[in-house]
Amino acid sequence: MNGYLVDLKEKHENEKDLFKEAAIREKLVSNWKHLEKSKKVLSNDVHNSLFRSIVSYKDVFHSTSTYEYWDKIRHLYVLHAVNHVLKSRIKVLKNNGKINQAQKEKKEIEEQRDQGLTRPKVLILVPFRNFCLEIVKDIMKLLFAPGAKSQIMQKKRFMQEFSPDENEKDSTMERPDDFEAMFRGNIDDCFRIGLSISKNSLKLFTDFYSADIIIASPLGLRTIIGGEGEKQDFDFLSSIEILIMDQTDAFLMQNWEHVTHIFEHLNIIPKNNNNTDFSRARMSTVNGWSKYYRQTLLFGSLQTPEINSIFNKYCLNYNGKIRYLPNNSNGSIAQVVSQIPQVYRRIDSTSFVEDADKRFDNFVRFVLPDFKNELNKGTAIFIPSYYDFVRVRNYFKKEDLSFVQISEYSKRSNISKSRSQFVEKKKHFLLFTERFQFFYRYRLRGIKHIIFYQLPHFRNFYSELLNFMDRSASATCTVLYSRFDGFKLESVVGSDRCKQMLSSSKDSI
Repeated sequence: MNGYLVDLKEKHENEKDLFKEAAIREKLVSNWKHLEKSKKVLSNDVHNSLFRSIVSYKDVFHSTSTYEYWDKIRHLYVLHAVNHVLKSRIKVLKNNGKINQAQKEKKEIEEQRDQGLTRPKVLILVPFRNFCLEIVKDIMKLLFAPGAKSQIMQKKRFMQEFSPDENEKDSTMERPDDFEAMFRGNIDDCFRIGLSISKNSLKLFTDFYSADIIIASPLGLRTIIGGEGEKQDFDFLSSIEILIMDQTDAFLMQNWEHVTHIFEHLNIIPKNNNNTDFSRARMSTVNGWSKYYRQTLLFGSLQTPEINSIFNKYCLNYNGKIRYLPNNSNGSIAQVVSQIPQVYRRIDSTSFVEDADKRFDNFVRFVLPDFKNELNKGTAIFIPSYYDFVRVRNYFKKEDLSFVQISEYSKRSNISKSRSQFVEKKKHFLLFTERFQFFYRYRLRGIKHIIFYQLPHFRNFYSELLNFMDRSASATCTVLYSRFDGFKLESVVGSDRCKQMLSSSKDSI
């Protein structure tokens, strides 16, 4: 998707045809120009293909959503979600009129099955408040043209709670562009908000059972849904018709269990009445078939077993599904500018369950001994999984090895101290997690040797870490991988080389 540009005039003409084809409400079409102001846009092919997939109500897994085009993709799914809510509302109002007219004339009328068992129709999951803020801003621009009569209730409260903290100082440290895009603004990860839409008004902070759209983080929604032995409330998820997950890869760096917990409680027949008019409820919801009529849209920049599992297990849309795959022909290894020897050691695991034990055994027996001598001070060990991190850390403590550790749970004072001790060679090893790299993206100085206990989810982390290394003649990179790391390996070394490495008879490449 990167690098695709298109003439704005040509794009707008194509958009008009697409909007007409997709039955987008005239009000939204006329306000679309206030949303799409940027001159950097998706190519016609990418834009049209994605838009058609979305408005066809198919399930979509778009795994090539890079930060340059987050705004563009968000505009498309917000347009679709708002249009769906307005179409549903207009249909209900028309049917109300038919029923009232029939009652006045004392005539029989066929059943008007046009509602769910509860009101919320759209659920949007995003990792931080800053993304929720942008979504609501987009909704406002679509619903209300500048200067038009409108009423946005509790807007002031919303802006106060979701805007950046004015007292918080921006870091002077230079970070990559994708980091700046992800963590710009309010990055609180526990929130939920209901929105209800009517003809000339938008109500924020609506009770979920009176809301049309719910926007939440996985953690924020999980605290409402509850768990076993806790007070639970998930009836409001019974009739979700469109589920959108944006920045899906960021959920991997939070708590993926919250995501699976939400899916397990979607489209279940409610336990309580909730003032449902069963005479107007669609038979699909009454019969418990809502999950087969729900559209799920997943947007991210990664393919992982976790996300694939969600797409395969919970996306059961009778309209079908479509997957947009990244082009991994070269891999991020092509962005490594440092001339550092890179050794890949394959672990022959027969099952996912034994993979962790075999990886640890291989690391302790065959990799670590080569880096224990004094000449190899400055060895950093990248460990994506926190469980593996704890296991390796405990082993280092038991063997009384000289090391420091930093993870997503480390205090800033401890991070500074650990980095300083490592740079000054007071400590031999540095252990750090992928989540630390994701949330901080510090340039870790003093790395002479790096060991990837497992490859990162984010392909750019690999090239970044190698390019930041001490470029002395003796610098090295060692990677442990198994056949269960296929997606990660492909994103780093490229598609062709990945196939060779997974099928090769050699244990070391």
